[in-house]
Amino acid sequence: MTRTLILGGTGWLGSSVARAARDSGDEVVCLARGESGPAPDGVKLVRADRLAPGAYENVPGEWDEVIELAYEPELVRPALDALAQRAAHWTLISSVSVYAHNETPGADETAELVEPADPRQYPDAKVAAEQASLNRVGERLLIARPGLIVGPGDPSDRFGYWPARLARGGRVLVPDTTDRFVQVIDVDDLAQWVVAAGHEQHAHTVNAVGSVHSLADFFQLACAVTGFEGELVAFQDDVLMSQNVNFWAGPRSLPLWLPVEARGFMQRDGSAFLELGGAVRSLKETLSRTLEDELNRGLDRERQSALTTSEEAEVLRATR
Repeated sequence: MTRTLILGGTGWLGSSVARAARDSGDEVVCLARGESGPAPDGVKLVRADRLAPGAYENVPGEWDEVIELAYEPELVRPALDALAQRAAHWTLISSVSVYAHNETPGADETAELVEPADPRQYPDAKVAAEQASLNRVGERLLIARPGLIVGPGDPSDRFGYWPARLARGGRVLVPDTTDRFVQVIDVDDLAQWVVAAGHEQHAHTVNAVGSVHSLADFFQLACAVTGFEGELVAFQDDVLMSQNVNFWAGPRSLPLWLPVEARGFMQRDGSAFLELGGAVRSLKETLSRTLEDELNRGLDRERQSALTTSEEAEVLRATR
């Protein structure tokens, strides 16, 4: 039986990975504080603060697979110190945010990375985590660089906002879709691949990304999935920016809206992922799964990203 240790495993992606590993027959242990929730059924949770001395004392022995979900240097480096010599294979979950440039569509894993000058910045910390892991694990290391991870349970609202908003109907504020694209990876597709790649002990760096769709096609499909019969009201970037609408994520934002010059961010080359056994479900299926989850969680709930109902109405009134 494969012994799999997940550093994390109680948050959104971590829980999906833990379930996939459990369902594959692994003996699965999660090392985490457990503040994000319990470990999935059938998975052992070892509670520990990874910043505390002796954090790894209760996960002794050899491990067939260690999966690192963190990227902060103060978490990544001590884990490598404690476990690298006891792991037959190591997987680091990184991100396509490590790339220095996002202008060019179709860029692969050889593209230039950011300089990790400031570990307080997400891309820099991810690059530093990759470098530290390569230095300690070397040929036993898989670096997975996901694109935007989406699907049921997503706490970020960077994707789920749209099926939820369209399901409510009415006049919906959207960005101009010209020369814009959507590329996402379903959380369960990513989790299942991470587990399978660990079993195969792949030692590669891989853009774990899905298929590329135009933003216009995304909205057309999302409207069909949600049964939307309202009006999509599209505005150019300068109009939205004049109303203090933010790109991409966070408060007062339009999710999936990126500057045109960052078009390559949503068009990464995913051929290595497919060649190494990655599976990409249809965007329609992911939208349907996400819509069901949004309906269960509440369409009008408070969100981490997007415009609130009142903010959207304010922008629509101001731009008539």
